[in-house]
Amino acid sequence: MIIFGLALFIAAFALVYVGIRFFTGAGIFHKPGVVYYEEGLDEDQLDILRGIFTDEVILKSDVHISTYSTAEKPELMNDEYIYNIMVPVTDYYDTRVDSSEFDNVDIIPLDELDFTKKLLSLNGKYYLDDSSKGAYFQIVKFDSERFSEEIAPLVDSSFNRDWPDSTNILTFAQTGVTAMSRGMYAKLNTTGGDATFFSSQIKDYLSKFDLTHTSNEASFTASATADNICSDPRFLDTLLDIGLDIVELTGNHNLDCGIDAALDTIDLYYKNNIEVVGGGRTAEDAAIPLKINQKGTNITFLAYNLSTGGATYDDTPGANQYYEENAIEEITAAKDRGDVVIVDIQYYECSAYDSTAEDTTCDYADSAAGDQIGFFHHLIDLGADVVVGTSAHQPQTFELYGGGAIYYGLGNLFFDQYWWPGTTRSLILEHYFYNGKLLQTRITPTVYDSNMQPKLMDIDDMKWYIGRLIKARP
Repeated sequence: MIIFGLALFIAAFALVYVGIRFFTGAGIFHKPGVVYYEEGLDEDQLDILRGIFTDEVILKSDVHISTYSTAEKPELMNDEYIYNIMVPVTDYYDTRVDSSEFDNVDIIPLDELDFTKKLLSLNGKYYLDDSSKGAYFQIVKFDSERFSEEIAPLVDSSFNRDWPDSTNILTFAQTGVTAMSRGMYAKLNTTGGDATFFSSQIKDYLSKFDLTHTSNEASFTASATADNICSDPRFLDTLLDIGLDIVELTGNHNLDCGIDAALDTIDLYYKNNIEVVGGGRTAEDAAIPLKINQKGTNITFLAYNLSTGGATYDDTPGANQYYEENAIEEITAAKDRGDVVIVDIQYYECSAYDSTAEDTTCDYADSAAGDQIGFFHHLIDLGADVVVGTSAHQPQTFELYGGGAIYYGLGNLFFDQYWWPGTTRSLILEHYFYNGKLLQTRITPTVYDSNMQPKLMDIDDMKWYIGRLIKARP
């Protein structure tokens, strides 16, 4: 009787065991798969993996989990995922551009990058321009005979994600003063009338951005001469050649050529799919903010005139006059919508030109009429994320302030002022936006000579000049 009971117990136990093994898919006599964690996995990776492969997870096949890192994005195998992207950064006020100078360079996860840190190139490649290079790519590999059936369903939600790349990073280049007139007009007549002569050395660089901006101060008219700040209509080709998307009309010279020329110029911009900000056909038209909604980022672009003229106060064309109550209302509304807010200001110009030597007076943003530093700080205090001065004919300093960034003056992109060293230079602000936030602003200086063809500074001049502006920050 005892033997019979024992046999019955064993039989029942066997049936239960076989049933469990059958219904869990583990097989009757099959040993469960083992998870092997290879060397090189860091604690963060291990924490995620152990949270996935718990004791309750029964595998039919072993899985070997390993990791490796590379400085170029690999072609991923079916069982591989990018776990992390690490990028080289340094202090915002550092003049370096490449991480080959390793002192005081930090390597941080891309998720921690923001505009208060300066992203460096890696081996000459800038990640935000080419998302396949310029970073260290950390890969996790799951080696299993049953990867598709067993492993992928478990790990996809944790490791399969979209990273910032050209499909979701919005690139936006802001440039300074453009006034294609006077000496440029005289030069145009020596080029056979080919206005792309002036853009030939900068067009490839500027046209690569999703959005390219300039502040054009000269209206197009057949009345242009070598003695006025009016622009020959042929100069439209210069703007189209750089891929211009946004033109700012806050300048104080857009009415120099008359009301009809200003109206015709605005029509010409719209005809060529160029958005207008900071100016318009009427005061009401000029005050309309430019709203940008691209690649998951919403930007409100505001531009005002606070200088020596050119503003419209009625039903005539001109620049958007700055009014405190309007600025407060527009910035507040944009922030309430969750937009990134860029504010451009045509401020009182700093004039400190010297034809024989470098003059650093205008580097210091407190050199202009009025309290330039205090006013630009005020706009950040109102909620602006980026404040840019677009009246300065030579670049001025820049700084982080409050929760935003300020660029006091961008200098001349296209103009004829080649007699003074300072006015031959400008700054291109290269904004990179991702997922509704400003990820980075890279500053690239340009320079031109008597041919008035702006080009990028070489690396040594770039470092010297950026360093000079940094020294002048408030």
